[in-house]
Amino acid sequence: HPQDPPISLGNHFLCQNNTELWQFLLEALAYSRVRSDEPEKVIDNWQGQLFSFSSSPLFFVHLIVLICSKGSHAIWSSVSHLPSGTKGCKFFLLFCVTCLYLCCSSTGYQFIYYSPENTAKAKEVLSNINHLQPLIATHADLLLNSASQRSPDSLKNSLRMLSEKTELFVHAFKDQLVRSALLALYTARPGGVLKKPPSPKNSTEDSCPQDPPPPVRRQDSIPHHSDYDEEEWDRVWANVGKSLNCIIAMVDKLIGRDGGSEGAGGGSKDGEKDPSLVDPTITHPREDWYEQLYPLILTLKDCMGEVVNRAKQSLTFVLLQELAYSLPQCLMLTLRRDIVFSQALAGLVCGFIIKLHTSLHDPGFLQQLHTVGLIVQYEGLLSTYSDEIGMLEDMAVGISDLKKVAFKIIEAKSNDVLPVITGRREHYVVEVKLPARMFEALPLQIKEGQLLHVYPVLFNVGINEQQTLAERFGDVSLQESINQENFELLKEYYTIFMEKMPPDYISHFQEQNDLKGLLENLHQNIQAKKRKNVEIMWLAATICRKLNGIRFTCCKSAKDRTSMSVTLEQCSILRDEHQLHKDFFIRALDCMRREGCRIENVLKNVRCRKYAFNMLQLMAFPKYYRPPEGTYGKADT
Repeated sequence: HPQDPPISLGNHFLCQNNTELWQFLLEALAYSRVRSDEPEKVIDNWQGQLFSFSSSPLFFVHLIVLICSKGSHAIWSSVSHLPSGTKGCKFFLLFCVTCLYLCCSSTGYQFIYYSPENTAKAKEVLSNINHLQPLIATHADLLLNSASQRSPDSLKNSLRMLSEKTELFVHAFKDQLVRSALLALYTARPGGVLKKPPSPKNSTEDSCPQDPPPPVRRQDSIPHHSDYDEEEWDRVWANVGKSLNCIIAMVDKLIGRDGGSEGAGGGSKDGEKDPSLVDPTITHPREDWYEQLYPLILTLKDCMGEVVNRAKQSLTFVLLQELAYSLPQCLMLTLRRDIVFSQALAGLVCGFIIKLHTSLHDPGFLQQLHTVGLIVQYEGLLSTYSDEIGMLEDMAVGISDLKKVAFKIIEAKSNDVLPVITGRREHYVVEVKLPARMFEALPLQIKEGQLLHVYPVLFNVGINEQQTLAERFGDVSLQESINQENFELLKEYYTIFMEKMPPDYISHFQEQNDLKGLLENLHQNIQAKKRKNVEIMWLAATICRKLNGIRFTCCKSAKDRTSMSVTLEQCSILRDEHQLHKDFFIRALDCMRREGCRIENVLKNVRCRKYAFNMLQLMAFPKYYRPPEGTYGKADT
């Protein structure tokens, strides 16, 4: 492997060790469930993501394709020809490839669908088990402690508590779900054989396989599990109640023989006692109470442990079916999230480098960078209608994921100054290289490798005709929640900024800026829920610039609505910071939209110097977001 291997963003992995190989294979196997009838196509889909499993990755890809096309008998002959420099042992690769083949080519098992009610019931029963089992064990020990003290009153109280908790425990397993889940679990196991076919009342009404399989019998190459008897669960479950009955009867006899009051437990339950649980008082009348109760308590705990073991296995199986059902979708969502994140990260890295190079001689910014971090504000112009609402959802998640990114500035050792990205999904570090002369100008903390954190925020206001439809006939709650949540993040950054920056810097900063007033104004505009309230974006942009942050503006294609917003911001900066007279504001705005960067960007995208607007669309746009005559018309976007 190279010393500094590249990272491929998206759902790609550069496998450098067995752990990462396992992660790749697990995702490959789960993805193959979607197309288990076409294993060759599954492998074709994944073979491009095999990077460095061995000294000859292409050979390994060929190996998997060969196995899927010719069957498992090809494994041995193929693995025997692996090159000697292969990373890891050949048997490890053999095992992984065998798993891949079995999962891709086997259609014998289909997951079982359980309704949300059944899944919730399974979680509830498991929770009850985890709660009641230790309580019963505790009360059983208290009962033994009372017996060792030969205290009738304490014995009766301990027995009462033990009886209540055990009855709750037994009642938790009366649900048909546990029985049907046990049957489904044994049926799904390789080699599972039913002792007798399920009766109609036990054929899972609550759970139905997607494709009902034929009678479950497997090849003898896989060892069979023991035959499953449906009535065995009833016996195991009933033994808990019988064990409790024996304990109650024993306590009654001990107290009665000692001259105490009668009826400690209220008689026996669930029929007659198990004959295997022999009453020791007949043969040993003078033995200590503890010695007489101990074997019965031990039997109760053993019976309870057997019930818990089987119930946990079956109910966990129910929960795993839900995971199996949603796994392909989860993998596709993970891929989608990775793709969105990779684009957001690319923009962030570019913005960070530009901001760093333009602010190297600003000591206040450099101090803020390593003391507080960098605010990164995204301005969205997407509508909350039709396809764009999905884009906005993706964008919100992608920008939020940028919280996991930190920057580290290092000295460039050569002419190669491209940034290097390291890490995994939960934490990325971007190493930015600076020439020696620039690097020496940095504060000591940054030169020593301190990680520099970013605080991404997103504010979105739809401005086109689709947003008009959303506001009148649809739903704008997504935009409102995004703006509110990100206002809180922006306010949190401001609070940290005021706390961590030196007092002398803060006093000078507050003289130049009224950030508190701007934040209050922004909050009021967000709460007002006014239609197409573009003042939210103006205020957020102003606050970001005053906090030395990075700003991004985007829409669907980044050439039409984005051009209107960017040119408006440029003219606002000229007016507010460079004394552009208000009489020339509109003239400068139209000039920037007719000539220069934005219209050239449109030309490169659609080979035409026209923004993709028509007159009807522009009637729905806010006033300052309308291009001048002659710069818009029909154009493929």
